[in-house]
Amino acid sequence: MPLLLQEAWNVIDKLAWICIKEGRLLCVRSHGKTLFYLPGGKRETGESDEQALLREIDEELSVQLVQQSIRSLGRFVAPADGKVGVEVMLSCYQADYQGSLQCAAEIAELDWLDCSDLARCSEGTRRVLLALQERGALA
Repeated sequence: MPLLLQEAWNVIDKLAWICIKEGRLLCVRSHGKTLFYLPGGKRETGESDEQALLREIDEELSVQLVQQSIRSLGRFVAPADGKVGVEVMLSCYQADYQGSLQCAAEIAELDWLDCSDLARCSEGTRRVLLALQERGALA
């Protein structure tokens, strides 16, 4: 049993919004950070993936996801930035949105990136970018 608990402590479980426009992926950078990552975050107690994603995107980017359009794009696992021996598991969802994208809460900057921007991204975001390019979803 302790082994399972140890494994659980070494994985950060996050939800990520995949928003593609003109062959580029929406990415965000937090205040005080240098790398870009996918918008989203962690569930609060009792939240479903959908509920958490709706809340996180509204908090970070001031837009409302269209709940009926939310669809899973899979999971990606990568080393967590700045945390030795810790991995991040990104459960990725695509969805339409309403409103105008604006940085809010901890978000300092947003940008539309593609695989030419890999050096600007977290490892998890790099893996998602490469997978999306392989699927033909990016320019």
